[in-house]
Amino acid sequence: MSEDRHELALGMILQLVVVLNEDMTKSLERDGLTNSRAPVVWFLGQNGPMTQKELATAVGVSARNITGLVDALEATGFVARGPHPTDRRATLVSLTALGDKTARAMDRDKAELAELLFTGIPERKLDAFVDVLGEVLGRINRELERLKEAG
Repeated sequence: MSEDRHELALGMILQLVVVLNEDMTKSLERDGLTNSRAPVVWFLGQNGPMTQKELATAVGVSARNITGLVDALEATGFVARGPHPTDRRATLVSLTALGDKTARAMDRDKAELAELLFTGIPERKLDAFVDVLGEVLGRINRELERLKEAG
């Protein structure tokens, strides 16, 4: 019986992932972004300008990948490269007006979705939901780390 509940829970999580991914993909496409470029805009919107090296680390991609992402975002008007104010060897990546507007819209969309999904759910149930998701994510992250180390 417990295994059936485990599979039901996993099925519901997978269904949620599919629905959220489809919605996010459509929303990003409307803004002229892709799933791989959006985190760069999001992170710069949350943290301000930074070097490509810092940005690569922050979004979890290689130096080669961040170069391609920044190139594409620069070509479409979301970011600009400029000189670093204190390190003449480094280049700073910043949001343009379009990038800033898009990052702020992403913030608003996130807040609206959170409101839609969770308003009206009793606090104790929402707390339990957050606790369980935290535990599940912790398990996934530990397993991924273990697999990475096993190589």
